[in-house]
Amino acid sequence: MPTPSALRAPVDVPLVLERCRETVRPALREALGRTHPWVAEMAAYSFGWCEVGGAPSAAPGGKGVRQALAVLGAEAVGAPGGAGVPAAVAVELTHVFSLLHDDIMDGDPARRGRPTVWKAYGTGPAVLAGDALFALAVETLAATEAGPSALRMLSAALGDLVRGQADDLLFADRPWTGPQRVRSAQYRTMAEHKTGALLGCAAALGALLGGGSPSAVAALDRAGRRLGLAFQIVDDVLGVWGDPQVTGKPVHNDLRERKKTFPVLAALDSPSPEARRLAAVLTSGGDPREAAVLVEAAGGRAAALDEARAHIAAAKTALADVSLQGAAGDELRALSAFLVARDL
Repeated sequence: MPTPSALRAPVDVPLVLERCRETVRPALREALGRTHPWVAEMAAYSFGWCEVGGAPSAAPGGKGVRQALAVLGAEAVGAPGGAGVPAAVAVELTHVFSLLHDDIMDGDPARRGRPTVWKAYGTGPAVLAGDALFALAVETLAATEAGPSALRMLSAALGDLVRGQADDLLFADRPWTGPQRVRSAQYRTMAEHKTGALLGCAAALGALLGGGSPSAVAALDRAGRRLGLAFQIVDDVLGVWGDPQVTGKPVHNDLRERKKTFPVLAALDSPSPEARRLAAVLTSGGDPREAAVLVEAAGGRAAALDEARAHIAAAKTALADVSLQGAAGDELRALSAFLVARDL
């Protein structure tokens, strides 16, 4: 006999993401209204809500994955989705704060097809905006009934994020070959900290504010971390082979910038002649188009997608460790699969 989940209609993930964004947006706007208007404008610009100067805009923003994880995390433990809204606001503000600073550290001039905040407003204003957004995130969680526990959870995730970003910056100066080169296992640790920690925090915070048990909160944190790893690795694939109309960045962008991403590191692990040729091209600063061909020929693209799928399977295993309420469990599982398949 079919299980109850098998009888439900397939989950429309874009619709779920849209629903969660619409649920969170009023509270997110209210939070921005508590800070300096200029800072609020820079944040609104980063969300795609306005142009420089404040004129309304319909520029593409992010998918709202972290917001959705927080809302669904609350629903998954039997609370209404609104219970997870403060978690969604706090995590989204922290995420944007990290992006504003990351773009400065990485020197990235564009994000989602538009100038980054530091390019549009200046480096100092972008740093200030990032600091203000994190202050708003702390204020948002402090006002909840679970304030101390929620703040400890966010603080731990931010500590992981900083460790991941530090490793990522240090990776840039390490060689492509030899004993000091970056290994795939080191990359996994970096990505779990830099990307996975905040996704895990989003789902766990939603469950915490929704009154979930410690075991449910922990399971959702594990699932989110694994999802974050898969999310980052798929981003790496898109950074080499993604459609510029979708990614907002030129094709082969990550190779052009010599970023140590998972597909490249996996390709360099191969004993094939293509891997040796790839190492020479990367070391000499050769053509990124040739490098992309060599990464694929050495198995880097396939290895990255296999790795992402393995982390999604682990995320689903973590979700299976807890009894999820209503449709939220199906939506969380569908969201995981959707993020690996996106735009590939």
